[in-house]
Amino acid sequence: MNTAGTTGNAATGSVLIAHEVGLHARPSVKLTKLAKSFASKIELGLSEAGPWIDAKSIVKVMAFKAAKGSTLHFRADGGDAAAAIAALVDLVRRDFDEGHGDG
Repeated sequence: MNTAGTTGNAATGSVLIAHEVGLHARPSVKLTKLAKSFASKIELGLSEAGPWIDAKSIVKVMAFKAAKGSTLHFRADGGDAAAAIAALVDLVRRDFDEGHGDG
């Protein structure tokens, strides 16, 4: 399931985590590093209703403990919000560029 939407300078998207161990240390670092490359405010949740956390905070993302099979919901607000959501959803879809079984 991949969805995305934009309204003004805001954008949303969601993607299923297929990574074997979920959003653990290495994927968390990759996700926050990518989020920090955008100027927009970016938040992450396990539900469209939240609760929401700062996707640019490695401490918060690592504490998030999203498991394999969870759906990550992203929301961003700013001039590059749509690009940020597209990039983050794509990163998760690509399995954090790690592939299975090499961790």
